[in-house]
Amino acid sequence: MTGIATFDYGQLQFYEIKCKDGVFEVKSTSGDTHLGGDDFDKKIVDWLATEFQRNEGVDLRKDKQALQRLTEAAEKAKIELSSATQTNINLPFITATQAGPKHLDTTLTRAKFEEMTADLLDRCRKPVQQALQDAKLSNAEIDEVVLVGGSTRIPAVQELVRRIIGKDPCQGVNPDEVVAIGAAIQAGVLSGEVKDILLLDVTPLSLGVETLGGVMTKIISRNTTIPVKKSEIFSTAADGQTNVEVHALQGEREFAKDNKSLGTFRLDGIPAAPRGVPQIEVTFDIDANGILSVTAQDKATGKQQSISITGASTLDKGDVENMVRDAEAHAEEDRKRREQIDTKNMADSLAYQAQKQLQDLGDKVSSEDRSRVEGLVQDLREAINQDNFERMKSLTNELQQALMQVGSAVYAQAGGGDGRTTGESPTGEDVIDADFVESK
Repeated sequence: MTGIATFDYGQLQFYEIKCKDGVFEVKSTSGDTHLGGDDFDKKIVDWLATEFQRNEGVDLRKDKQALQRLTEAAEKAKIELSSATQTNINLPFITATQAGPKHLDTTLTRAKFEEMTADLLDRCRKPVQQALQDAKLSNAEIDEVVLVGGSTRIPAVQELVRRIIGKDPCQGVNPDEVVAIGAAIQAGVLSGEVKDILLLDVTPLSLGVETLGGVMTKIISRNTTIPVKKSEIFSTAADGQTNVEVHALQGEREFAKDNKSLGTFRLDGIPAAPRGVPQIEVTFDIDANGILSVTAQDKATGKQQSISITGASTLDKGDVENMVRDAEAHAEEDRKRREQIDTKNMADSLAYQAQKQLQDLGDKVSSEDRSRVEGLVQDLREAINQDNFERMKSLTNELQQALMQVGSAVYAQAGGGDGRTTGESPTGEDVIDADFVESK
């Protein structure tokens, strides 16, 4: 197994290559799409304009023609500083005042250039570290670093890569031609002319469905290799519910409203049953072309509905980066809100199960135990209605203990049994209980 990293200024992608099979598997990708070679040019332009304004009292940035000449000169200087320690920038007749024509003639050293662009280099660190973390690879597992794009010729950029990954970047491939070569190879693979290479891409963002409380339940995580097919079993949120609405989502936030909606469909014909009993299998299937199919099937009747979505794995890099950055910025806020919703859902489910157990067990439960459980259920319902999350937690624990005592007492009376703890769902631990609400 060989580990390869491609570094395009602001973007990093990790691959694992199975040499014998010719399989290129993308392990992770991360980057800042707002970074690029133009940012270096702008730094030089600002420096030139500021220096000229201080010396001549004229802001060249307000003159479109002068600004264009500055931009062209800045790019030329940036390129020259990749192979020289200093460069001369000479722009005669850059502007004119009442005193006559003005000329710009100055020298920019590599040291000054690196000083003024240090913040741009620092912004590269986080995406590189994030890509390493997502790929679950150590520096020692990276065998080659391939540079992509002209900006990677900048010595400071190469030194940054060297410091972070601990290896000298590969110098055997022209950074300006890497993308074109890769595109040509992939075209050969797709056309069938190239048969000994396979590229396995990854999902740029997590995929999932909206469940009870407006939360997003992830089914396929970000950076999962495609093609991929994953399923999860959900259930109903109300007694007698005969349909469910499946809302497919894409993103990294905890709540549905903060993520991208991919589509919605409804599964009808579910046999009426107590909440938590029906088993609805939701399957996300992404093929090699990046087409996503979402299917919901009622396990009891076999009835199913599905939706196909194109482009779910081919989002613009800028959109992906913005969504990841947004999730990071709201991570703590989302975590707290998600914890509250989970607490409320758990409390509601337990209260329902407790009432059902009392009804099913009938006079097998002593009047004292019944009174205690009913009182706790009533208190828990009040805490739910008041959104008192701390009280929900304490009452949930008390009710769980009370139900365990009821179960033990009934078990002792019967002199045995099936050994299942009171409150355990008969539908199995793989079912996510009470997650889909009924579509009106």
